[in-house]
Amino acid sequence: MRTTPIIALDVPGMEQALAVVDLLGDRCRFYKIGNELFTAVGPRVVQEVRGRGCEVFLDLKFHDIPNTVAGGVRNATRLGARLVTVHATGGTAMLKAAVDAAGESCGVLAVTVLTSMDARDAGMVWGRTDNVNLTTEVLRLAATSAEAGTHGIVCSGREAGAVQKQFGASLAILVPGVRALGGDSQDQARVVTPRGAADAGARYIVVGRMVTAAANPATAMDQLLRELA
Repeated sequence: MRTTPIIALDVPGMEQALAVVDLLGDRCRFYKIGNELFTAVGPRVVQEVRGRGCEVFLDLKFHDIPNTVAGGVRNATRLGARLVTVHATGGTAMLKAAVDAAGESCGVLAVTVLTSMDARDAGMVWGRTDNVNLTTEVLRLAATSAEAGTHGIVCSGREAGAVQKQFGASLAILVPGVRALGGDSQDQARVVTPRGAADAGARYIVVGRMVTAAANPATAMDQLLRELA
């Protein structure tokens, strides 16, 4: 299975985003647009990136009542998003509403446990006094996502192998929090290298500052592609 790299456009504005897309050119044809960029410039950035012949992963992590989430996913699909995220903890009805709204042209990915969280963080959020087994929790939420018919899930590279073993190709795995070997983990708690994520079964990986903050982003992208080859 080939692992597709998605470059995160975690930049403050349209000019910076399109500069990255134009600089990388044919090296990358898939980009993540998240909350920072989308709330700064709106839907037009999706259209601009799509207009350059690239796919868009719209990472807005919808989490609301089913009808509201369905409306957001439907609008994202109309914009041309190829992948969208919702929170798996929104429950089966919400996940199914998102899948129905996305139709055949857009894949819904259910976010399990954010890669910025460790076991202690998860325990505090879920009101548990003991440490949470994150792999167990990810697998539980992955099962809910599979039942709802999502295209896949989002989890860290540390849990990806267990998800791949249990669900195989029925759930596409997207791994964020990817960092170069020995690189700064920054605001992430559970990180993995690109090769590590691919070997664990990731169908997609999201890479940000490893490429976009490099002295030469094009060279960094070439290195990433070689690592994944």
